[in-house]
Amino acid sequence: MNTQAKSSINTKNLLKFILGSAFGVLMFMVPIPYEGSFTTLLEFCKNFLKNLFGPSLIYVTCALVVIGSLMSLYDFICKPDWIRKNHYLSKAFSTTPLYLVSKLIGMVVVVMVTFGFGPEVITSGATGATMVDLCCTLVCIVLSFSFLMPFLTDCGIMEFMGVVLKPVVRPLFKVPGRASVDLIASWFGASNAAVILTREQYMKGFYTKREAAYIMTNFSLVSIPFCLLIAQTIGIANLFPTFYLSICIVGVVLAVIQCRIPPISNMENTYQEQVGKQLDEEVPTEQSPMKYALEISCKRAEEFNVHTVVSSGMEVVMGMLFDLIPTVLAWGTVALIIAEMTPVFDWVSYPMGWFLHILGVEEAFAAAPATLIGFTDMFIPALLLTGIESVKTKFIVGALSLVQIIYLTEVGAIAIKSEVPLNFWKLLVMFLQRTIIAIPLLVLLANIFL
Repeated sequence: MNTQAKSSINTKNLLKFILGSAFGVLMFMVPIPYEGSFTTLLEFCKNFLKNLFGPSLIYVTCALVVIGSLMSLYDFICKPDWIRKNHYLSKAFSTTPLYLVSKLIGMVVVVMVTFGFGPEVITSGATGATMVDLCCTLVCIVLSFSFLMPFLTDCGIMEFMGVVLKPVVRPLFKVPGRASVDLIASWFGASNAAVILTREQYMKGFYTKREAAYIMTNFSLVSIPFCLLIAQTIGIANLFPTFYLSICIVGVVLAVIQCRIPPISNMENTYQEQVGKQLDEEVPTEQSPMKYALEISCKRAEEFNVHTVVSSGMEVVMGMLFDLIPTVLAWGTVALIIAEMTPVFDWVSYPMGWFLHILGVEEAFAAAPATLIGFTDMFIPALLLTGIESVKTKFIVGALSLVQIIYLTEVGAIAIKSEVPLNFWKLLVMFLQRTIIAIPLLVLLANIFL
């Protein structure tokens, strides 16, 4: 680094860094008390849009899925230049045969659910209707955060946190310090929003393939309000402080372990090929860490402007609304059909019943399906636990469902659809790793706390 280079630290850049980052942190990460719990301003924006759309939201979602699917079919057959040579349109509509089929399946599901016809196995409230409702929520999340996310990612706060927290985060988790922002955003916001944030950081060259895959599958925890909802659903809301403390402890242990074992440890540690490495958290010898953190933060803020917000926001909106949501809808519906309409999870969970039984968990075989069914959706385990009598078993398996993280309907489908090298089988292996490692830890904590 040329020590004579002009410093980026000046009043204008400092104000852009401080005020822009403060706005981003306020929207994504500051907990706001609300109805006995707390939420974020981003959540308020999402709920405002849901209320604004009202009953018409399902029709808006249906229209977006249909347009995205039919345009992808047209692009696949005709290969028009006006789509393929446009950055935003190609991101939304150009796809592979597998994803094209997925989008067309998503279109069939959303049309059936929206207009109330077709087999119940698809339109049931436990399958297709659940996924359509989730996608309606995703539409509101994408619309509310796409043009706000640049304030969190492009104003300098991630660079600042990256340098300051690198001495802690890098040795523990083998990821850049800036990943701490993803973690906090997820804790107070939504796991799918955190996955999208990680994907965008990878696409911009701030994470390697291995780092992005690891952050998506270890840092994208469900929000604290959702943890409270699970505790209330399974009847242990009175134990919430120790319940959530157990989730945090086990989540950190899993994150420390999983970055050091396959498949994460075997993934390429290379950056997105088109942009290359953009990360710079190494502190020059002639500068203090705080001075360097301010320098690179102000340099990042210097490039931030209205065009940055609009361009980044449009890229996320087009990719998420027309490409991601139809795919999530298709895969999520298929996963829920298998979970709800077949005995597959009862069969495959029998070994987990023995595992729980050996560890002394009461009602082990009755609770076993809830230990694996979370791979499809994060709320289904809580529904299966409502019939369990043992408070300790509810505590253990309820907390397990929240540290497993890799839910196909929320995190998995988004991760697979990203350009990060994650596929169904890798996600399944990591899900099983998290499950097997977490259960003994949660049994130990339950025996200590209860």
